[in-house]
Amino acid sequence: SLPVVMTIKEVHSIINRCSTLRMKTFFWTTYSLGLRLEEALNLQVGDIDSQRMMVHVHRGKGAKDRYVQLSTATLHLLRQYWVTHRNKTFLFPSGGRKHEKMQTASTVMSRSTVQNAIEKIVQSIGFHKQVSTHTLRHSCATHLLEARMPIRAIQQFLGHSSLQTLSLIHI
Repeated sequence: SLPVVMTIKEVHSIINRCSTLRMKTFFWTTYSLGLRLEEALNLQVGDIDSQRMMVHVHRGKGAKDRYVQLSTATLHLLRQYWVTHRNKTFLFPSGGRKHEKMQTASTVMSRSTVQNAIEKIVQSIGFHKQVSTHTLRHSCATHLLEARMPIRAIQQFLGHSSLQTLSLIHI
């Protein structure tokens, strides 16, 4: 079956509906870098190379590492969010119910926090699509293809080892 894909406008609707900078930054980063949920959750401060405008994605599927291009907008949002917690290791640290322990957190925020947030946002918007965090990744890939990015470049960007594992709507 084909993956669910959102339009760019629908992606922006989700980002703009976020009630916290934390979720806005997380969803935008996930979308703009084409990340899997675990890859986004495990991003570390040291993975961001603002000089080269690259992000080192560690701990990807199959324990593969890759570099992805970092946009200025994503870097700006990550910096804006980071100053709210200043955790030395994690970009998206856990921090307790009121986020008061984010600076010293030794773990990342939970998958359920992210999944619950996107579920609530999608319900509040009234989308009639089955949208999850992974939908942001599929949407990113499709939008890159629509922008005429070569399929091999998209394959590398997403960290797929073969074109056969790359399932896009418009191929």
